[in-house]
Amino acid sequence: MYSGWSGAGEAVQGDGLGGWRTGREGVRYKGPQPKTGWQLDWDEKGTSSDKVIELGLMPPLRPLLELHLRDTIIRKGGDGYFYMTGSTGDNIWDRNNGIELWRSRDLAHWEYRGVIWDVDRDGTWQKQCRYVWAPEIHYIKGNYYLSYCMSGGPNGGTGLLKSATGRAEGPYVDLSPNGKLTGGIDATLFEDTDGAVYFTWGRGSTIYRMKDDMSGFADTGHDVAIDPASLAKAKEQGNGQSAALEGASLFKRNGKYYLGGAIFIGGIDRATGRNGRYSSAVMVSDSLYGPYHQWQEAVPCGGGGNYFQADDGHWYCTYFGNDEASPFREKPALVRIDFAADGSIVVADEQPAFLLRAGAPTRWRRAAAPR
Repeated sequence: MYSGWSGAGEAVQGDGLGGWRTGREGVRYKGPQPKTGWQLDWDEKGTSSDKVIELGLMPPLRPLLELHLRDTIIRKGGDGYFYMTGSTGDNIWDRNNGIELWRSRDLAHWEYRGVIWDVDRDGTWQKQCRYVWAPEIHYIKGNYYLSYCMSGGPNGGTGLLKSATGRAEGPYVDLSPNGKLTGGIDATLFEDTDGAVYFTWGRGSTIYRMKDDMSGFADTGHDVAIDPASLAKAKEQGNGQSAALEGASLFKRNGKYYLGGAIFIGGIDRATGRNGRYSSAVMVSDSLYGPYHQWQEAVPCGGGGNYFQADDGHWYCTYFGNDEASPFREKPALVRIDFAADGSIVVADEQPAFLLRAGAPTRWRRAAAPR
């Protein structure tokens, strides 16, 4: 019923509002490119709003592209380009076909590089599943890797691909062709400052060290320790959820480790199908395995993405809109972040104009403050 690819995308029209709201029941869509098969009513579940902006939690972001892309990931490659990946296709809850790639020199203008890994063409064990979720591109040890997960029931799990050419476009070879690396979803990699590479997934509760040749795990994994006060705060704000639900991310800044993940602030209401903000929550530690502390809702509505430092020296978090407080749904976006004196993350007061709606003040927080 649905296309397995998202394609190149198009320039954003206006503020880029609307978008997609996908689920097992079908696809809701509001925007300039309606399509046969997207037949559900966009307004039935109140699928987007400016709530997060009205609360003063986020600036008035604008998508980077009119493109159906969940779980947006952006990372710098070894050739000066930034590369973007994510969950693609009309409805990843039904099916999709593989991994697509985009690249940019300046984060504002994006070029489609096509399908770089196809389940039917390139897969082995993955063919028993039907959808690729949350693929991430990583430039590590002079080459490109794709961490990803296959969903679709008990046969799903995580995997790792390596470029056979040293190019981001691949082709890619499977480092675990005979089976998944782990169960679960949302695999990611992290390269430490000493060159060691680590793997985690899901909520980031266990971290594995990779072998030097990246062919597999070098250990049996370490469980992450979390400060009790931070865990209690996370459960309070997430209505009983742990420090994160899924969408693990890991980075390092100024000697501190940041472990992040997606969480529904306010929890999930199974009875109504509504949920809280799907936000990026982050904890900080002096050690890779913890204990982690300072749990916070770092980027409201920014769940399921990653953090990176750009050429301008500023840090950014990816965004795609996965809840009813977001002004657009399932489209790629970015927000600039800053770090407070204690290392905690704050959404930056000054944002690049190309990330915002036309005419919006770049000093958005100051502009919104009462006089």
